[in-house]
Amino acid sequence: MFEILKEDIQVVFHRDPAVRSAWEVALAYPGFHAILIHRLAHWLWQRRLTTLARFVSHVGRFLTGIEIHPGAKIGRRFFIDHGMGVVIGETSEIGDDVTLYQGVTLGGTSTARIKRHPTIEESVTIFSGAAVLGPVTVGRHSRIGAGSVLVTSVPAHSTVVGIPGRVVKTEAQHTPTGKAIIDLNAADLPDPVTKAFSALGDYIEKLEKKVDELSARQGGLEVKTAEESEELNKIKELLKNSSS
Repeated sequence: MFEILKEDIQVVFHRDPAVRSAWEVALAYPGFHAILIHRLAHWLWQRRLTTLARFVSHVGRFLTGIEIHPGAKIGRRFFIDHGMGVVIGETSEIGDDVTLYQGVTLGGTSTARIKRHPTIEESVTIFSGAAVLGPVTVGRHSRIGAGSVLVTSVPAHSTVVGIPGRVVKTEAQHTPTGKAIIDLNAADLPDPVTKAFSALGDYIEKLEKKVDELSARQGGLEVKTAEESEELNKIKELLKNSSS
């Protein structure tokens, strides 16, 4: 128990450069308080003291703004940064070395008494405002981008962005010894929507050049066939639809 407590304090030093002392963690880190309270609530839950476990969990929610159901299974070195608005459902399973930021939801998609919440494997990072919904699995060393909504399982080393969440990268950083690095950098997350619009813009630009070319030939009476005239009309119509 004391070893786990020590790890819970040390992990804050590893993942939050703002921390200055162990006393600061003990007194002023709601994510640390939330996991301590959850470990007690989960211990009670395992011994079928469910009402007392829920009460302890409720007190933790009141004190920290973080709601963790006492039935949730959470591994070691779990870290919640800032934490306000984090919700972790009853059948959630979280591996070791996982990091969550504020506003993250691990939610269910069923009212049946079944496995209905996510399984988060080790060394996963889930950024602010993201939601992982249903009995899906997030593979180890994956990253879920801020504001994403993931409703399908993703393999290890995935980077997920968007609504619904889509895998845009399948690689992870490693140390020289081969150990995966817990990557907290959100600045390099790809934006598939921007990429799609950029590709569409390039395509429209090509069509506009083709229109200019055909229009010039038509104006100079160089359009020799009905097919060329029909092609020009089709491109004009396509450009009109794209702009609308």
